[in-house]
Amino acid sequence: MRGSLALATLGLALGATIAAGQGSAVKPDTSHPPYTASDVSFLTGMIAHHAQAILMAGWAPSHGASQSVLVLCERIVVAQNDEIVSMQRWLRERGLPVPDGHAMAGHDMAGMDHGALMPGMLTPAQLTQLDAARGATFDRLFLTFMIQHHQGALVMVDKLFASPGAMMDDVMYKFASDVSADQSTEIERMQKMLAALPS
Repeated sequence: MRGSLALATLGLALGATIAAGQGSAVKPDTSHPPYTASDVSFLTGMIAHHAQAILMAGWAPSHGASQSVLVLCERIVVAQNDEIVSMQRWLRERGLPVPDGHAMAGHDMAGMDHGALMPGMLTPAQLTQLDAARGATFDRLFLTFMIQHHQGALVMVDKLFASPGAMMDDVMYKFASDVSADQSTEIERMQKMLAALPS
């Protein structure tokens, strides 16, 4: 399978990065509001989550996607690239490990959280299935898998909101809220697109 070595390497790297943020509950910072290990784990994981969405959407032009799916994929690539940059900035400003989302988006990969797939993320087999699809089959698989992917992101946001002491930083709170709102809206749009496809 393509990228199997990159997948294994990424899984180990992400697991180590996330695990490193699980130490103390609240970390002191003189120039930024307090943050928790849950905040750090959420952003680190979400960078990998977004990177996989960008990988999937980036296949649309070469895989015969319809015009409506192409437009959706362009929107996903732009929006989630911008969000990766923002998440990396947040981590960098606090002297924390910063995953390279753009490098991750260039490989067949699945984000790992303590050795398990993060919510909604495609397995290597699903990625291979999507990469092999063309035309209308690609459209159907892409929409099905991206709905799954977005729903997983909502699970990650809900977990963060339920974490004691998380999101004391207004920037963090706004970002998580925006992810929830934007991906909920896109799920509804994709469900309508999927329902409109020929059976």
